[in-house]
Amino acid sequence: MTQHSSAPQADGAVGPRVRAARPDAASSAPSGASGWWRDAVIYQVYPRSFADGDGDGMGDLPGVRQRLPHLAALGVDAVWLSPFYASPQADAGYDVADYRAIDPMFGTLHDADALIRDAHALGLRVIIDIVPNHSSDRHEWFVRALAGDPAARERYHFRAGRGERGALPPNDWESVFGGPAWSPVPGAPGLWYLHLFAPEQPDFNWEHPAVRDEFRSVLRFWLDLGVDGFRVDVAHGLVKAAGLPDMGSGEQLRLLGTAELPFFDQDGVHEIYRSWRQVLDEYPGERIGVAEAWAPSAERTALYVRADELHQAFNFHYLGTGWDAPALREVIDASLASLGAVGAPATWVLSNHDVVRHRTRLGGGASRARAASLLMLALPGSAYVYQGEELGLPEVTELPDEARQDPSFFRDNGQDGLRDGCRVPLPWESDGPSFGFGTGGSWLPQPPEWGELSVAAQTGDPDSTLELYRTALRVRRERPELGDGEPLEWLTAPGGVLAFRRGGFVCAANTGTEPVALDFRTGALLLASGPLPGAEPGRTVLPGDTTAWWAGR
Repeated sequence: MTQHSSAPQADGAVGPRVRAARPDAASSAPSGASGWWRDAVIYQVYPRSFADGDGDGMGDLPGVRQRLPHLAALGVDAVWLSPFYASPQADAGYDVADYRAIDPMFGTLHDADALIRDAHALGLRVIIDIVPNHSSDRHEWFVRALAGDPAARERYHFRAGRGERGALPPNDWESVFGGPAWSPVPGAPGLWYLHLFAPEQPDFNWEHPAVRDEFRSVLRFWLDLGVDGFRVDVAHGLVKAAGLPDMGSGEQLRLLGTAELPFFDQDGVHEIYRSWRQVLDEYPGERIGVAEAWAPSAERTALYVRADELHQAFNFHYLGTGWDAPALREVIDASLASLGAVGAPATWVLSNHDVVRHRTRLGGGASRARAASLLMLALPGSAYVYQGEELGLPEVTELPDEARQDPSFFRDNGQDGLRDGCRVPLPWESDGPSFGFGTGGSWLPQPPEWGELSVAAQTGDPDSTLELYRTALRVRRERPELGDGEPLEWLTAPGGVLAFRRGGFVCAANTGTEPVALDFRTGALLLASGPLPGAEPGRTVLPGDTTAWWAGR
């Protein structure tokens, strides 16, 4: 395979940053006004599956801390940590019992503080999840609410049921995990509470001022500890339509769709995020908010990142697009246009902890996944990389039922619950009981062939996916046109090929399976996701499922 300048620098060093300033290692928070998030590459860590520091088979904060040098050598700008709060773990920590405490399975507040300091010393910013749509049913407020405390009940959605003696749910809303979004209150016949996700995750009532005050306080708690921002879980779900009207649909709820729903993407959420932006702006170092907003259109998503609201919003429309040139061009154009209209950077993502890994989801195996990655990293704005993506990990599609922990698996009697397959612990070494994940095995079984995909096996191999990512991120830093640099200009290209110029940089991605001769001239090859055949002078042939970068003429 042809990868110009693909070898990593000695000792994992990375080249100089051109645009985004790294945090001051001597400070608990970065300083300076750099707009760093506008072109940052942000790496998602799913703590229970990243690295195990104490040998109990479950990933934890000390394990993450030990492996931070891998992320610095990879060349990312920030690490985003999925929840590590005190939680009964009914939904892998997205059911929070205490927003100011670390669950013992992940460590302590001291571990969190040490991780943040180490990350800053390595030039990495730290973003943490915050889960404001719902709490755990073990949260102090909800425990009091179930016990009959009227003030606590006002902070959630309790309603009388319909039908005889309130035996039916208050409306027809459905849970994302399947079944009704309402559960009866034990010991209170006819009374129900709302949970858009698992029954163990009751939804907060964001019309109540105590809820709004509490979360502003939680933000300040973690900002004081030094975190650089928050990824807002279910950012579109906080506010429900007045009166909680019926959906009026018999179809099972899906997170991403074009339908307008009475519990998602209500206009009232924007007042909340304007108040959060005021909190973020109180702190030095440009602390940011990132919306996980499953909005029905790119235009609706852009509303979350207006100048006085959050800084970024995940681009789920891009993630949900297949490996198809016309469809990709359409979603890229729509994203850039809608976000540009509000002055916000676009974000690009291929995988995360909730979806099938893109190597499997897109079909075409490793070659297509590598091509998709290079295309994503060449687009204007910021990019997100999910842990293990840089290793080319596929989805684990065969897991024993007894190992699964995704609540939707149990709720749907095995018909769904596929999220465990993207959460299998990472392989760090080529052998051993858990390929270096930890000394005590791993909470989900790893495929035996993963040793060949481990960090150790791929490091130094110029044809590996890991070295492809390292090189791509280095080139991305060194080329001022990339990231938030030059705008995208589409080039005329054969069918199935996406080609664009950004200043002196050219990218072309062949989404077909057959080689294609390009209609435009290319300059010096910077990087390719796969081997490029020799070509006649002035003529470039791009193989199928391949993306290449050139220094444009």
